[in-house]
Amino acid sequence: MTLGYPLAAKQMGNHFVMTDVSSDLVFRRGKEVGKAVYQNRALSKAGISERLFAFLFSGLVYPQIWEDPDVDMEAMQLGEAHRIVTIASGGCNILAYLTRSPARIDAVDLNAAHIALNRMKLEAVRRLPSQGDLFRFFGAADTSHNSQAYDRFIAPHLDPVSRHYWERRNWRGRRRIGVFDRNFYQTGLLGLFIAMGHRAGKFFGVNPARMMEARNIGEQRRFFNEELAPVFDKKLLKWATSRKASLFGLGIPPAQYDSLITSGDGTMASVLKARLEKLACDFPLENNYFAWQAFARRYPEPGEAALPAYLEKQNYDTIRGNIDRVAIHHANLIEFLAGKDAGTVDRFILLDAQDWMTDDQLNALWSEISRTASAGARVIFRTAAEPSLLPGRVSTSLLDQWDYHKEASREFSARDRSAIYGGFHLYEKRAA
Repeated sequence: MTLGYPLAAKQMGNHFVMTDVSSDLVFRRGKEVGKAVYQNRALSKAGISERLFAFLFSGLVYPQIWEDPDVDMEAMQLGEAHRIVTIASGGCNILAYLTRSPARIDAVDLNAAHIALNRMKLEAVRRLPSQGDLFRFFGAADTSHNSQAYDRFIAPHLDPVSRHYWERRNWRGRRRIGVFDRNFYQTGLLGLFIAMGHRAGKFFGVNPARMMEARNIGEQRRFFNEELAPVFDKKLLKWATSRKASLFGLGIPPAQYDSLITSGDGTMASVLKARLEKLACDFPLENNYFAWQAFARRYPEPGEAALPAYLEKQNYDTIRGNIDRVAIHHANLIEFLAGKDAGTVDRFILLDAQDWMTDDQLNALWSEISRTASAGARVIFRTAAEPSLLPGRVSTSLLDQWDYHKEASREFSARDRSAIYGGFHLYEKRAA
């Protein structure tokens, strides 16, 4: 499907200039994602898989981020003076970081849909009348008047490209913003992947939503062991998950699939089983909103269980007061850092983006990170497999500028409630 943006806004600092290039954020957005993914010839089997992923990834992938920002903030020792560069993704992390009142957050993403989502989130925090309105918009499922709130409070303040994205109509004549009148978190590739997981469970006679009946961790583990775990031993499921395209809905490109499968017994079914076990069994449901999205397909109501930090009532005033400290950039991360002055970034959040990268791209990235990092700067990232992917791939001259906190990384990985990654990694810039 071709998205026809008649006007594209390019960010020049904190200003927008308009150009009549519909391909700039539509065709080009897939092209830019492709640059990050393509590692094989176009007509090879691997190349076709990469291009299919790039096509799918050019639309909305993550309606919410699937990394635990509470772990991020503790690992970063995030404070008020810090200048942050992060990958934007679904934007929940950015708003969570504002609870620590950092000096500035630059959020970067190649995906134009994620850019539109992040810019709308910022305006929603600024413009919606109350914390209750913000929760109804991003936290509650099936709130039929959210699109009206968008029209009245948010739309007049959005940049033209983001507004066009949310107001574009589908073949039924429905505006895209209408998904917030239903359940936004059941959309995007991730939402569809979770829905497919529920359908697969029911096909094998298990309703994953029954996990929410568990009253404690013991009952959570019993349900997993007796109901969910046996599904992963089914031959049909093993066959389906042996196809790399089966995990595109998690935002996992072919190269990351190859890394992910090394952490199991050689089958993707075993890896997925282990990751789902952690999500289902290692944290009480009342403390894990990721599990609520996976099993209940929604966030808890206020007071029912923990919510993302930006939806918790006690954080509202702080986040709203700090919202102007965030800038959203539709850009390649390496190119964005190349435009920064030396020593001007204190914290870097790379999510799992490095799993996509070639050795050349990793070295280019860490060259810019090392140049722009201040003394004592911290870098955090996640990997599909357990070990850090940097040793042996990034040059010694670059890595020698950094200390890897191995034991702390293991501890933070164990505490990451999202549970889908093999490893969490923390690096700190050495004193010159």
